[in-house]
Amino acid sequence: MSRELRFTKGQGTGNDFIVYSDPEGAFNLSAEAIAAICDRQFGVGADGVIRAIRSSRLDAGAAVLAEDASAEWFMDYRNADGSVAEMCGNGIRVYLRYLLEQGLLTAGVGDVVAIGTRVGVRRVTVHEAGFEVDLGVWRLNDGEPLVRARGLPVARPGLALNLGNPHVVVALADEEELAGVDLTRVPILDPEAPDGANIEFVVPAEPLVDSGYGRIRMRVHERGSGETLSCGTGAAAAALAVRTWAGIAAPRIWKVQVPGGVLGVRMWSEVDGEHVSLRGPAELVFDGVVGI
Repeated sequence: MSRELRFTKGQGTGNDFIVYSDPEGAFNLSAEAIAAICDRQFGVGADGVIRAIRSSRLDAGAAVLAEDASAEWFMDYRNADGSVAEMCGNGIRVYLRYLLEQGLLTAGVGDVVAIGTRVGVRRVTVHEAGFEVDLGVWRLNDGEPLVRARGLPVARPGLALNLGNPHVVVALADEEELAGVDLTRVPILDPEAPDGANIEFVVPAEPLVDSGYGRIRMRVHERGSGETLSCGTGAAAAALAVRTWAGIAAPRIWKVQVPGGVLGVRMWSEVDGEHVSLRGPAELVFDGVVGI
């Protein structure tokens, strides 16, 4: 017997999501259903699905509430193929916009909202023109995997980083090389990442630093979704990688140009390590109903 799913379509710099409300955890979609809904030819089309569920109604929410009792809402995020993802930097902004528009929580400009994710609590600040999420402490992973992609004549070394989810960032020579990478096929990592990885291809702007901001361009192949117009945690990973390569004098504030727009990335030090944040817009596009 089929059911109806009432949803909202949202996007952040072109990274698009289907969001639906399930506060008490009564309507958990299967991986097959999520893949069907996200299909751009036969479904609604999206890079992923976000379920709005109370942290108290999800097993993974127990650790979130122990960390911060104010994290009432959990971002239950799935990739377009139905696989579970740790979190999503663009998705969490769209998710907060959805919670506010639906009246599920209240927050004004300057307020900080705690959201539960599978990598712990993420705090999102409300701004006039969007949201800024503290992605937490980042770290470099061991090794420099080789990355092979269609359109690149030879394998390139990548820098592996973890922002709660795994990334490998590859530096390319110029805009022509960036445009020539074929991301309709999954890039190959050597050695393979145990849980897969988002793979970012970047080139510096000219000049790299302008008015105190670092500037780069990026394309991305997202694990479980394919090439997307934007990846929030990927933009942060790309900025961190380029700053690492550029050296200690490189700026801590970056503008990352992705096919879907521009994202802001900022780094700062706290007692637990260096944090990185992501700032950008979030828009709700339309509401709909689809049979499941």
